[in-house]
Formats: sequence, C-alpha cells, structure tokens
Amino acid sequence: MKAEHIAIIGGGNLGASIAEGLVHTQFVPPEAITVTRRKTNLILHLGELGINISSNNTSAVSEADIVIVAVQPKQMHDVLLEIRPVLDPEKHILISTAAGFSIRDIQDVVGTKVAVMRAMPNTAIAIQQSMTCIATQNSSEEQKEKVTSLFDKLGKTAFIEEELMESATVLGACGIAFAMRFIRATTQGGIEIGFEADLAQLIATQTVKGASSLLLEKSRHPEQEIDKVTTPRGCTIAGINEMEHQGFSSALIKGVITSYGKIAKLQD
Repeated sequence: MKAEHIAIIGGGNLGASIAEGLVHTQFVPPEAITVTRRKTNLILHLGELGINISSNNTSAVSEADIVIVAVQPKQMHDVLLEIRPVLDPEKHILISTAAGFSIRDIQDVVGTKVAVMRAMPNTAIAIQQSMTCIATQNSSEEQKEKVTSLFDKLGKTAFIEEELMESATVLGACGIAFAMRFIRATTQGGIEIGFEADLAQLIATQTVKGASSLLLEKSRHPEQEIDKVTTPRGCTIAGINEMEHQGFSSALIKGVITSYGKIAKLQD
C-alpha cells in the first residue's frame, strides 16, 4: 500500500534520515517526497536525490497524504498551528516524532478528526535498520496498515501504548548512542591489544552486527548465545566476569533509567 505523497516537516537529522531511507526503499518515488526546513541550503543533499525541498510547510502538507512532523518539541505547537488550516481529516495522516508531545497535545491544536500517530524511530532509519515504535488512538485499521507498511520498509515496527513512548525513546533512540559507545569502547580495547584503529572498529562493529542478527533471526535469549562461547576456564567467561565485577550490566541499566528519568523530568 503506497502513499501518494509524503511531507516531512523538519529536515533535521531525523527528518532527513527518514527521507533518505524512503528513497532507498522505493516506497514512493523521490519526487513524491517533500522535506521542509527554514534554511533549505542545509538539505540540498536531499534535492540531489530527487526529493523536493522547501521552506513552505503549508504547501508541502497540502500536497501530501502522510505528514511526518519531525521538529523539536519546543517547535511543535507553532508548526501545528501553521499547518492546521490545510490539514484535511479525509485525506491526511499526521505522524509526530517529537518526544514529550502527546497525541492529546497534538489534537488540542489540530482537532480530533485528523488521524494522529506518534512514531519513535532512530537514525538507523537512513539505512532501513530503524526500530520504530508507534502509538495511536483514533486511526483506522487501513491507516495503521499504511503507516506500518511505510516504517516496515525502514526497519522493524511495533505498535505500543502511548504511555510507553518515552520508554521507547530511551531504548530505541537513545539506545543507538549507547550501542555506539559500546562499539567505541570495544574498539579502544582492541587498539590496546594490538590492532590499528580502523581494523579494531571494523571487527567490533561487525561482531555487534552479527550478535544482533543472531538474536533477531533465531529469536533466542542472549544468554543462550553467550553460553555457546563461554568454555570452562576460557577467555570469554574471564572477560565477562571482569566486566560484571566492574559494573558493566549495572552501568547500562542505570544509564537507561537515568535517561528515562530525564525525559520524565522534562514532562513535569
């Protein structure tokens, strides 16, 4: 099921990544995508892909049937006010990627008749490897299918209760940075034991990719795969135990909870 035209309001890191991902999946042709940004010179690279670039939000929305608002939370209210006059409940699906801005907050501005969804992808959407969590309250099954088919082209998709959107932000979006920091630390360790930086990073990155693929494709618990490589008195178990003695798992868990606490505090 294809959309006739997609407008992405906000061509920052996430908005641009969504546009790039859509072009590579051929979900719609590039000329059926419009990305807006006040300073269009910052998204000229999207124009080179055949995507329409503009600074006119209302014009972009008027021509679209799916509208993805990918601006910062502090900009949401003003952007929604701007596009409200051209939103058509019979035509548009409105998707927000802004953390901390609820469906009710959106409906308070645009009304309750427009189908509204919240989506939390991550920047891996640019290479079709995002984990995107979606919440909605007033969308039809057909509208859900249309949005699911879009984000499924860009990675994996899960519908969740809206109350879990902030948790999804931490686990899925902040999680990209957590994973990157793990890879960087592993790379640094690799350098210490003899590898050049580029090769150490390649080995660390491909190893993490392989570990993730094992879990995704075999649907197993991580400990099952860990047990396969931890032999008695071996180097793997020695390394894991030392990391745990230093608080490895505990630090990761505390990091996730601290990030969630930061979002919760911003909500107050």
